[in-house]
Amino acid sequence: MTVFYKYHGTGNDFVVFDTMERGEPFLDPSQVEEICRRHTGVGADGVIFACPPQGGGDARMRIFNADGTEAEMCGNGIRCLAKFLYERVGLVKERMFIETGAGTRELSLRVTGGIVNSVDVDMGFPEFVSADIPGGGADGPVRTVIGLPQGGEVISFCLSMGNPHCVVFVPRVEETPVDLWGPFLERHPLFPNRINVEFVEVVDERHLKIRVWERGVGETQACGTGACAAFVTALSLGKGSPSMEVILPGGTLVISADEGGHVHLTGPAVEVFRGEISPGWLEHGFGR
Repeated sequence: MTVFYKYHGTGNDFVVFDTMERGEPFLDPSQVEEICRRHTGVGADGVIFACPPQGGGDARMRIFNADGTEAEMCGNGIRCLAKFLYERVGLVKERMFIETGAGTRELSLRVTGGIVNSVDVDMGFPEFVSADIPGGGADGPVRTVIGLPQGGEVISFCLSMGNPHCVVFVPRVEETPVDLWGPFLERHPLFPNRINVEFVEVVDERHLKIRVWERGVGETQACGTGACAAFVTALSLGKGSPSMEVILPGGTLVISADEGGHVHLTGPAVEVFRGEISPGWLEHGFGR
């Protein structure tokens, strides 16, 4: 019996499996892709496996995008995993350390009556020098001008929040052709491992409005690392303040920077339902 749980964090949704005893993911990329399909699978932006720690943390997150590729880090996913560990696995800690492909992250859980309502994630320092982004400088996001196939150009600011991001400021996110610009920028030759793209509208010094094209997924309702990347870029360009609300289609996240320069992400995590994967579907071609 293959039990799963469905979660979402501001609309960014995940199928979560408990592999704390098994040790490692038990699905191959094609199975992950099928589970994430909206019409013939469970439907999700990604699949998360709760794995035993390897480096002294409380648990380890392995996360796979909807196309079956593995991601290094996910700000919304790690909040959902923390809620799952607390409420379903029995890791009853209001302070957790979860290992990811981008390093170990510290999480503070806000719990009422045994229910995790929201989670603060210490996302660490942004990185401005990475093999996944062009150029590189130590002081801020890398400014890059990219020509568009439809004509014109965009000014992008590239950085890593454990995974690569390309931030583009726009006058109005609702009017931005995300479905055209997003896939083009994701797979641009400048980005050897593809990239997540944030289209950002500065509302005022305390509020950003963004839409995200996620690498390996497409446009999503929210992206935690993307919200952090937008915040860091706005702050570095003098367009924001040390604590901001980032408004996404799926809800609002609070992003802030502490005195040491660490970026913090705070937002909800919601359990939607529990289910079982039918063995015949998983083992015999997904009903095709």
